[in-house]
Amino acid sequence: MAKTIIGIVSSNKTDKTIVVTVHTRKTHPLYRKQYTVSRKFMAHDEKNEAQPGDKVAIIETRPISRNKRYRLARIIEKPVLREDALAVTKNENEQQRERGKKAEENEEEASK
Repeated sequence: MAKTIIGIVSSNKTDKTIVVTVHTRKTHPLYRKQYTVSRKFMAHDEKNEAQPGDKVAIIETRPISRNKRYRLARIIEKPVLREDALAVTKNENEQQRERGKKAEENEEEASK
């Protein structure tokens, strides 16, 4: 039976390949403190459908390339807000602030 892993897509920059980050919590054998370990797996995404931030399931398969031993099984969950959408929102907010400052300056000059 092939192993299935669930993780978050951290990159999709390369064609038909995604990088999936898997976080696991472990307990130290002596000190009994829990800590987080993260591993990255490269997976084959035939249709380039996974985006950064998506929660996906990848399944073990034959070696596809030097680093790829998994393929995308399914996309479990898509995030409500993506980083690129947040970047666009930040740029729009900055532009609105600049417009507001220019409008205030124009009002001050008109009142003089």
